[in-house]
Amino acid sequence: MKKILSILMAGVMLLLSCGALAETVVYTATQDDESAVDVSGTEQVTLSGVTVQKTGGNASSADAASFRGVNSAIRVYDSAVLTVTDSVIEATAQNATGVFAYDHGMIYISDCAVTVTGGGAGGVQVAGGGTLIGSNLTVTSASKAAIRSDRGGGTMILDGGSYTSTGKNGCPAIYSTADITVKNALCVSEQSRAVIIEGKNTVTLENVILSGNGQSTKEGSVRANVLLYQSASGDASVGTSVFTMTGGEMTCLSGAMFYCTNTDSVINLNGAALNLSEDRTLLIVSTGRWGKDGRNGGDCVLNAQDQTLEGVITVDEISSLEMNLRSSAYTGAINENGAAGKVAVTLDESSTWALTGDSYITSLEGNLDQIESNGYHLYVDGEAML
Repeated sequence: MKKILSILMAGVMLLLSCGALAETVVYTATQDDESAVDVSGTEQVTLSGVTVQKTGGNASSADAASFRGVNSAIRVYDSAVLTVTDSVIEATAQNATGVFAYDHGMIYISDCAVTVTGGGAGGVQVAGGGTLIGSNLTVTSASKAAIRSDRGGGTMILDGGSYTSTGKNGCPAIYSTADITVKNALCVSEQSRAVIIEGKNTVTLENVILSGNGQSTKEGSVRANVLLYQSASGDASVGTSVFTMTGGEMTCLSGAMFYCTNTDSVINLNGAALNLSEDRTLLIVSTGRWGKDGRNGGDCVLNAQDQTLEGVITVDEISSLEMNLRSSAYTGAINENGAAGKVAVTLDESSTWALTGDSYITSLEGNLDQIESNGYHLYVDGEAML
């Protein structure tokens, strides 16, 4: 309640100073488990043109910070609503997220700069069912994802702006255990994957310019720009991970473009430009370091509409792929080293496939005249069709 009252009092002081040059109001927190702006209950608060700083103090635990937003620069929870415009938010303390919506808390944030330099925290985040709706934000995060969610998920919708993650492993541009939509924005991960989706959650991109550098030093890891997986952390419900990209452009600086492991997943692509890394791998569906050996493959559906695809696809023996091309063109090879997992390919009448290597699939729906062999062979359920 003290935080809420301090915010309301600041609003009154600005109103009284109308006609004079008002100084920027600064909210600062330096103590453990303390947020500079902390809004709870059923309060509805509006801030504009302020500076919010979390410069000291640690969270009582990393989980408290990541799951409930304790120690964030801005934290909104219960059924409170906060609107923030034209402001600067800075978090330099350990485990201090920039802006955090938790429980039924709702945040509307626009035309703000959010900078997070402390360890163990992300830029803008939802968890536990929180909602954050933002526009024209400039977000930079040095340790965790610029756009982030955690246990209990929630909803995040962002339109416009730029979102940059500068840290190494585990610092993608977007980490989803929620339903996250980003439109008309620039998203960059300088040293990590571009996007991670865990379990039954979604990332939807519309006209987004996105890049990642899928470096990983952990044993058993597969480098990839977009990871769809299920861990054993309990942070995400088991279910289907869904990645949807319409328009825009995605660049992969190392590893595969997509990697699905230990989960069901759906990848929807519609008119998106995909720039592969030097190893020219489009998709890996396989076992990995998560889940129980022998039961931790991936099951992936790849839907392409008005899409140009290229690159190698690999599906291991305990995984599956259903690839559906509609008004699309694929140039590449599937399981070029021999038959493995179940692979079903569907080409509508306006789609094509140009082979770049021998390919082994389980079933084909479409006309063989739509497939250009280029001197390679296509095997369907063990039979050479081309």
